[in-house]
Amino acid sequence: MEIKVFDDVVLKDGRTAGIIEIFDSTHFLADVGDGPSNWDTIQIELKDIVRVYNRPSDSE
Repeated sequence: MEIKVFDDVVLKDGRTAGIIEIFDSTHFLADVGDGPSNWDTIQIELKDIVRVYNRPSDSE
């Protein structure tokens, strides 16, 4: 599975996360939470991701 910056993903624990940085093909920095007031920035690995559920258009 290819992960890109700004993808929204579903994690194995059921949370959703927004990818904000890619370190390499299997390690990422992501924001989890409902909004800026309770976001938490965490490191995740490809093995933690179930699927991409939203990907911004490449044309933007």
